Amino acid sequence: MPEISPQTHAISIDPHTGEQIGHNAFDTDAALDAALARAKTGFAQWRRVSLAQRSEHLLAIANALAANAEALAEMITREMGKPITQARGEVAKCVNLCQWYAEHGPAMLAAEPTLVENNKARIEYRPMGSILAIMPWNFPIWQVLRGAIPALIAGNTYVLKHAPNVMGSAYLLLETLRQAGLPEGVFEVINVAPEGVTRAINDPRITAVTLTGSVRAGMAIGAQAGAALKKCVLELGGSDPFIVLADADLDAAVKAAVIGRYGNTGQVCAAAKRLIVEDSVIEAFTARFVDATRQLTVGNPLHDDTYIGPMARFDLRDELDGQVQATLAEGATLLLGGNKAEGAANVYEPTVLGGVTRDMTAFQQELFGPVAAIISARDAEHAVELANDSDFGLASTIYTADAALAERMTEALDTGAVFINGYCASDPRVAFGGMKKSGFGRELSHFGVREFCNVQTVWLDRN
Repeated sequence: MPEISPQTHAISIDPHTGEQIGHNAFDTDAALDAALARAKTGFAQWRRVSLAQRSEHLLAIANALAANAEALAEMITREMGKPITQARGEVAKCVNLCQWYAEHGPAMLAAEPTLVENNKARIEYRPMGSILAIMPWNFPIWQVLRGAIPALIAGNTYVLKHAPNVMGSAYLLLETLRQAGLPEGVFEVINVAPEGVTRAINDPRITAVTLTGSVRAGMAIGAQAGAALKKCVLELGGSDPFIVLADADLDAAVKAAVIGRYGNTGQVCAAAKRLIVEDSVIEAFTARFVDATRQLTVGNPLHDDTYIGPMARFDLRDELDGQVQATLAEGATLLLGGNKAEGAANVYEPTVLGGVTRDMTAFQQELFGPVAAIISARDAEHAVELANDSDFGLASTIYTADAALAERMTEALDTGAVFINGYCASDPRVAFGGMKKSGFGRELSHFGVREFCNVQTVWLDRN
């Protein structure tokens, strides 16, 4: 029997038990070619489907997702360790996504009149073609569909290259979409090694590329897409600031900070990673935050009462622990956790680091796991300065009772989103994306629909 190797197969390992639960051999060149051919043929047909009919397809997808919700949630949990109640929430969010775009998507694609006299010119939004989507493991269904659904309603086709450890989720999603009656070629799944990704990017049947992942992956894929002169949308990492000012409702801020930091076991690009707290309330905030974090239930992700599950990959837990230990060696204080749990489960204890300063690892690097860094700020201006002192610019949160001050701070924050008195979340009604090393381009809302459209000017009787 051939050896099952990560060089030849995408392998899924249950992070709670450490057991291999699935493996899929990488596609041959012929299989990749066939998938791209189906996507091209599918595009030629799908672009001619009316917007009303595409909306009906989205509603059918929503119904199929709802019907398969428990199977999808269990697959997510087994492959990457997301606590089952959160996995169910992920699937439910996808159902809402499809329903929302079915209702609102067509209006986003309507022709727009211009200021040209006599209404002789208009802007049309035309589909671009087949989009290659390189997706991460932390939201195996939501992350895929929040890019795919806006692209599909616009008339594009979607070619998914998912993370190797969640290919079971990818294939189950594909099966669900087929059950919903989505035509062949409109949504394809490829399972390829890095050289296969390069081939796909350079293939003329791929029109544009989108990636959600690490900065390193974004640099590599962005360079390849640029060399091929193909549009690229990148949603990369984040080290998001969560600012708490002296006049904030501390109970509300603590509750939001715990959810914003430890949801999905802290494995969220837009999680509240740097908690920047004004000096006069930092002691009170820290005490409440540590106490609330201590109450989180850590355990089997298939149990309904578990809030913190295992991290998705064993190498990432080791990397996170290295960042924690480096930060402690640099002078931070360990307030809670700081250990890899014993046993087969790939658990890292919910951890809180106090006394973090801007020269420390936990401030400078993204902590992709259940670790919070608490940082002291003199005042609102200093808090903004600390927040912006980062290579990342995905999202920010501000807790304060002063609405006018919050608005002024919002103008100064270098992030793609700002949440005032509420923790970060993605929602189909608003755009999602970042700046600096958090990437470029936008997902969701009408911006996500139009990212992969040919914005076409139509001008009648120019002379």
